[in-house]
Amino acid sequence: MVTEFYMPMAPPTCTHQMKQARVVNGKPMFYEPQEVKAARQKLSACLGRHKPEKAFGGAVRLTTWWCFPAKGRHKDGEYRTSRPDTDNLVKMLKDVMTELGFWKDDAQVASEVTEKYWADIPGIYVKVESL
Repeated sequence: MVTEFYMPMAPPTCTHQMKQARVVNGKPMFYEPQEVKAARQKLSACLGRHKPEKAFGGAVRLTTWWCFPAKGRHKDGEYRTSRPDTDNLVKMLKDVMTELGFWKDDAQVASEVTEKYWADIPGIYVKVESL
């Protein structure tokens, strides 16, 4: 089984790693700042259009290409070496894909390929395939 699509958008630069903590009644409480919530909602709205009819079972490979708007000195197709880190980008994406039912648990993602580019047409390419 394979699902493959491109979501044209300016990819979110805030990540799952940006969660905040505060202490309430002596206990730590974690929360998402508004910027992170907005990014999660944006991903959810775009990914929801591509949800497979049936969830992937077993091991899967997740391939993502994060294409950020090329500005100034950066050329289309050039690798992006600045923040955010690829592991932080893909964490929120996998969480949202789990919530939407692409698979039962993101632990099923046994293989990951994540790349960041500068691009004239920004967006996120996603490919999920059974292994």
